Amino acid sequence: MSGSSWRSGLTSIPIEPTLAHKIPLVAIVGRPNVGKSTLFNRLIRKRKAITHSMAGVTRDPIKTLWKYRDREAFLVDTGGIRAEEVKPLDQLVIGKSKKTIEEADCIILLVSIEGLTGEDEELLEDLRPFSHKVLLVVNKVDTEERETHLGEFFGLGFGEPIPVSATHGRNCEELTERVFSFLELDGHFQEQRDSGETDGAEFLTLAVLGKPNTGKSTLVNRLLGKEVSIVSDIPGTTRDIVEDFFLFEGRKIRIFDTAGIRRKTKVREDVEYYSVHRALEGIREADVVFLLIDVAEGLTEQDKKIAAQIVKKGRGIILVVNKWDTIKGGKRAFKEVEDKIRFQFPVLDFAPIIPISAKTGFNMETLLKTAFSLKKQLQTRIETSTLNRALAQWMEKNPPPQMGKKRYKVRFITQVRTSPVRFVLFVNRVEGFPGFYVGYIRNRLREEFHLPSIPIEIELKSRGSSS
Repeated sequence: MSGSSWRSGLTSIPIEPTLAHKIPLVAIVGRPNVGKSTLFNRLIRKRKAITHSMAGVTRDPIKTLWKYRDREAFLVDTGGIRAEEVKPLDQLVIGKSKKTIEEADCIILLVSIEGLTGEDEELLEDLRPFSHKVLLVVNKVDTEERETHLGEFFGLGFGEPIPVSATHGRNCEELTERVFSFLELDGHFQEQRDSGETDGAEFLTLAVLGKPNTGKSTLVNRLLGKEVSIVSDIPGTTRDIVEDFFLFEGRKIRIFDTAGIRRKTKVREDVEYYSVHRALEGIREADVVFLLIDVAEGLTEQDKKIAAQIVKKGRGIILVVNKWDTIKGGKRAFKEVEDKIRFQFPVLDFAPIIPISAKTGFNMETLLKTAFSLKKQLQTRIETSTLNRALAQWMEKNPPPQMGKKRYKVRFITQVRTSPVRFVLFVNRVEGFPGFYVGYIRNRLREEFHLPSIPIEIELKSRGSSS
């Protein structure tokens, strides 16, 4: 690690503005439990936001790319806006939702056909200044008969109401068409046409995982250069996966802030169960996972279980030691922390360990450059002929062992996929094949083909005589 990485205080991070200036923002807003998350999932055609009968489940605005034909927008599911006296955390949720409303290019105002409440009416008044970009959508209109009850919504001053059923999908395709037509008329796709931003360019996708209160949301906000995740001392504040995009050295990065993963015995409500499940799902979508570790607490058993899931899915993993601004001792202190982690979890001896301070911005550039290095390794493709020439040299230097009367032979090796990196090793007998020799092959692959920092999977298959 370079000496400049050990400077204290705020590190300059060459992070460029978010991609949002080229992609319009559409926000779904409404009171708690009106069906915002259900509509969000319906429009993006996958179950991303947590839906539950308990009010106030959505806290952070949940953002994702919403594609329709050759156009794309960010769709945001906001936390419910309450009218009654609220707790401090609710105030943070409401504040975040109102900021999203101000930034949005189009607002889907969701109400229910079952009638307006005091919370609806207060929200309607708050949205009057933004009426030029509001589409009024009436939910739970499951049948044509229910459309006869739309009368009271015509006089609200937000134009003709659009009846939908988020649960059953009724009229949701028409709503999508209305939203993208509105954005088209307002000229929001002109820059996409000019720049070709809808060409499906590849992102580096990062997921931020760890126990509650390790600083995940603070890190995501730091990297994005703005507050998208609510930061609170209350464990479990983040429930859904919070997604956003930014540029680093001209390269696109998609980042997930996930719910903190606690031990099963600590997960007492089913909403948190779904939050943890979503966080683990985020591993599948990521190229590289930042596993945040509190420097004061060190690597815990729960961290090891999370890391095992990341390795199992073949994703790149960086052990990110956060809150380094609280530690003195520089390189010597880091060496002690590194040695302790390597001793506690030797199966992750390949994973980079990087100290950071999400609070001050220390070491952000090193963190991102390391993530891109892992992505490059994960995309490595090695020709079969090159692999087998190297294999012959490795076996000549260190032949496969003979265990008693059993002779083990390696016939052939081939790479079957990238991201995750996976090889198939053909041997004369799979049963009882020495694990240490598989480890030997794995280590030679790392050294020969510059794959030092990623999981490498080797599958054994039988080929040829077992003699």
